[in-house]
Amino acid sequence: MPLTELILTENIPGLGAEADLVKVRRGYARNYLLPRGKAYEVTSGALRKLDALKQKRAEREARELNEAEELARRIGKARFIFTLETGETGRAFGSVTAQDIMNRVKNELGTEIDRHKIVLERPIKDTGEHEVAIKLHHDVTAQLVFQVKSAEEPRDRGAEAESATEEPEKKKKQRFFHRKKEEKKETE
Repeated sequence: MPLTELILTENIPGLGAEADLVKVRRGYARNYLLPRGKAYEVTSGALRKLDALKQKRAEREARELNEAEELARRIGKARFIFTLETGETGRAFGSVTAQDIMNRVKNELGTEIDRHKIVLERPIKDTGEHEVAIKLHHDVTAQLVFQVKSAEEPRDRGAEAESATEEPEKKKKQRFFHRKKEEKKETE
């Protein structure tokens, strides 16, 4: 396969980061990387610019690390409560998923986290306190602690509400045309 050597100017997932020397196929380089300015060919002048790219990469990585550490502190302080509907036996009808955790963190802390970074082996279906790891950076992992409670309503209130609705009117539900016929009979 014909390969060409390039210097990357920005972070490209699966290929490399700034200032990396990579070998890619010529078509990929010619049709994608070079026209978009994501890389340039290895020349003597380009090798002189390599130090500036390495400095840019170091600054970006330091900034990402600081942001991840700050977010990890905020997540560590946060305490969330999720409520689940449960049946008479105490078994949950729903579950707390990575998507639910992501939405809650976004709403409460104002920061969006990729749901794939939340380490959740299976959806949480039982009540109590749970701890979930969130991988924010390859060096930073935050621990999110949250409560899952049952959303039980008192059964007495539900029974009172049902009896109150039945007592005022005990009319049958009838079709519109049948009601008119019965009204005519009553007026005659």
